[in-house]
Amino acid sequence: MSTLSVTDIPDVGHDENKVFDGASELQLDCMVEESSGSGAMKHDGLLSLADLSHPDDFPPVLPHNGPSLTEMSSPLAIEPSDIKLDPASGDTSASTDGQPVKRKKGPAPKMLGNEVCSVCGDKASGFHYNVLSCEGCKGFFRRSVIKSAQYSCKNNGRCEMDMYMRRKCQQCRLRKCREAGMLEQCVLSEEQIRLKKMKKQHEEETARTSTVVTPTPLQETAALDPQQQEMIEKLVAMQKQCNKRSFLDRPKVTPWPQSQDLQNREVRQQRFAHFTELAIMSVQEIVDFAKQLPGFLELTREDQIALLKTSTIEIMLLETSRRYNPAIDSITFLKDFSYNKEDFAKAGLQFEFINPIFEFSKGMNDLHLDEAEYALLIAINIFSADRPNVQDHDLVERLQQPYVDALRSYIMIKRPNDHLMFPRMLMKLVSLRTLSSVHSEQVFALRLQDKKLPPLLSEIWDVNE
Repeated sequence: MSTLSVTDIPDVGHDENKVFDGASELQLDCMVEESSGSGAMKHDGLLSLADLSHPDDFPPVLPHNGPSLTEMSSPLAIEPSDIKLDPASGDTSASTDGQPVKRKKGPAPKMLGNEVCSVCGDKASGFHYNVLSCEGCKGFFRRSVIKSAQYSCKNNGRCEMDMYMRRKCQQCRLRKCREAGMLEQCVLSEEQIRLKKMKKQHEEETARTSTVVTPTPLQETAALDPQQQEMIEKLVAMQKQCNKRSFLDRPKVTPWPQSQDLQNREVRQQRFAHFTELAIMSVQEIVDFAKQLPGFLELTREDQIALLKTSTIEIMLLETSRRYNPAIDSITFLKDFSYNKEDFAKAGLQFEFINPIFEFSKGMNDLHLDEAEYALLIAINIFSADRPNVQDHDLVERLQQPYVDALRSYIMIKRPNDHLMFPRMLMKLVSLRTLSSVHSEQVFALRLQDKKLPPLLSEIWDVNE
């Protein structure tokens, strides 16, 4: 595949609405198309995710004066008929008056494209937990059920729910979710159920083994086959290569301001620019890594897009967790950028998102995973067949299975006496699903603050500016 020549990141402007005025629109729909020529930029000025696999440099920030995704000649077009809806369970659905009504069992009806969330009135993304709803309310209901959350209302439960009030009153939002017909028994996703089954099977196998045989030396209990050994070595090498590129791109990132003035608008803009540019570099790493995974390029372009768009934030959070330093309760990026919770908040993030990130990072740190285990977890995460809009589920599952098997074997060798480590690692992938929902709400909050994301992040995270 030909590569794309790139330039350094230009200085970021100081207009809050134009902090990333320099970025061009990127087309996920073109991510696997090979560019013609020997590496010159495409004449239409557009940069594709395929071009992000350049081995030597960082993607350029180009003039942001092109058309929007909906105006482009070949945008990432998802027809209403292509939308993969969550399977409906039970007999109830939402009605216009907010009360559950009976409906026939079966798959949820197809979207027309103009539906609104039955809870808050935002644009609906599909039927979630038996109700037509947006991603924000879907994630909120899911977290509330998983945590058995108890909320309180300052208005005695009389708040009228809309896109603004949904962030102000959690009790009334949860009440409206239930009134609309959301079912708690639908919360477990297909992936969670599958991972729970794998955990149960592993525990049963361990129980059977422990009652039949006595512990033996490490070299006699398990061994990686040559294919697994080669796979793991390649994964680790691929990750190191991708991380090295980011390290080389470090000087191009907008510097973190030294000023402690929280009211200075320019300082706030620089902090936000700093974090979003680090995020772009992380996306670059993930795309590069995914495209080198055996079998990834065998998938259709649509399935590649679907897997990348939904796994990117979860992999970013995995990578964040491996950089957590418990001694100073901070996260270190690129070896000399360390941030505590207050630094994240100064960049415009909310503690409702910051705290779960640090809690997850602490939990991952307690597992003491090595490079191979992280690399295998990332590969497993990428090949998750239950992602929205994935068409060839069987192929994705087949591509994922070798990494699951390799992780199980690797853990048996490295930790022969810890029979619960494998299911613990898999359950961390379930935790990432919840964090991903929290991230969706954080992105919405940034939009309310008029924080403009760069086009690549907007497209990856489905933000309609």
